[in-house]
Amino acid sequence: MKNLALILFVVTYALLLAFPLKRWLIALASAFAFIALGILPMNQFFTSIDFNVLMMIGGTMGIVALFIESKMPVLLADMILDRTPNVKWAIVALSLFAGVVSAFVDNVATVLMVAPVALNIAVKLKINPIPSIIAIAVSSNLQGAATLVGDTTSILLGGYAGMDFMDFFFFQGKWSIFWAVELGAVMSTFILLWIFRKEKHEVHLEEYQKVEDLFPSYLLVGMILLLIGASFFPNKWDITNGLICVILLVIGMTRDYLVHKDHTVIKNTLLEIDYQTLLLLASLFVIIAGITHVGIVDDISKLFVTLGNDNLFIIYTLLVWGSVLFSAFIDNIPYVATMLPVVSSIAASLGADPILLYFGLLSGATLGGNLSPIGASANITALGILRKNGYQPTTKQFMQIGVPFTLIAVISAYVFIWLIWA
Repeated sequence: MKNLALILFVVTYALLLAFPLKRWLIALASAFAFIALGILPMNQFFTSIDFNVLMMIGGTMGIVALFIESKMPVLLADMILDRTPNVKWAIVALSLFAGVVSAFVDNVATVLMVAPVALNIAVKLKINPIPSIIAIAVSSNLQGAATLVGDTTSILLGGYAGMDFMDFFFFQGKWSIFWAVELGAVMSTFILLWIFRKEKHEVHLEEYQKVEDLFPSYLLVGMILLLIGASFFPNKWDITNGLICVILLVIGMTRDYLVHKDHTVIKNTLLEIDYQTLLLLASLFVIIAGITHVGIVDDISKLFVTLGNDNLFIIYTLLVWGSVLFSAFIDNIPYVATMLPVVSSIAASLGADPILLYFGLLSGATLGGNLSPIGASANITALGILRKNGYQPTTKQFMQIGVPFTLIAVISAYVFIWLIWA
């Protein structure tokens, strides 16, 4: 049974890499195969799926859609730009703004909000927009790991490790992953300042974006505050965070319907939720439960321990930089979902605290996506925006920014996490 599960698992991942647009369908078929072949007992099917994670992701996506529709992010970007002296500082400010927003909003949504602002500036000033759009994309991708709701990988970690919103700031009395990411953001800012040091054109805004509906902004802030509040209740339901996100989404859609008297506003919001990603994750939960059930996860963890010669530092280093390499070419969602139980098993074998390795995995897998143009959805989205507007960014142009940005950010987080958690 183990050999059958291993073959099915390897074939599944090969197909995920070969057909990225059909990932959800491939994973769904594989999950049903795991059940049909008896690799995972039927009575473990529903218990293997983390519905709290799925509800958090779906609810957050819908709330973010309402937030984007309100045009508030564009207004905030305009206000920042109006306070910058030249293009260099405008690009850096927009990149930092994209990073801050993506700590609470999906990375792709952040790029869709902020990139057009940078594109308009470039068109007005008749300068090449490619470097600035790339800078916004990599900054957005970097900050996704900073908070519980910043990225799907963060939500996966929170669900698996039982971490709440505030645990991403301080956990077990120590500085948590948020500070590692922020250190990487600060250090990578110096890279951007150097790259754009010659861009000294002045920036002038004629008018600000108008925002007539503030309710979605209150909704997003309310979600964050409620998730923070839920962090202080130790014996809450397992699906508490998911319920918060879904209930607030329902409130937002209901209010939209009452204001506009048009059911299509609800339909449009629901269509913004990425159901394929939700199906992908649900299927991955089943697949991972299957390979865990037959012992493959333990085998992978033993391989890591053997390669690391039972040395925690070597294993931590392999995990961080291996994750960087993998995430440069494959989607980090299935990778992180698969590796979380492996990391847990590694820590158990070593008798070590798994948090060190969890944070190493998350930092390497999330920050490492900036190493290549296809390493993160935010990067693919940014390059798509450029091509749609008649620009042809090259891999070399991306890597001139992405490689130094990634290396300094990962090195900073790598050292910080080891010093705090080892």
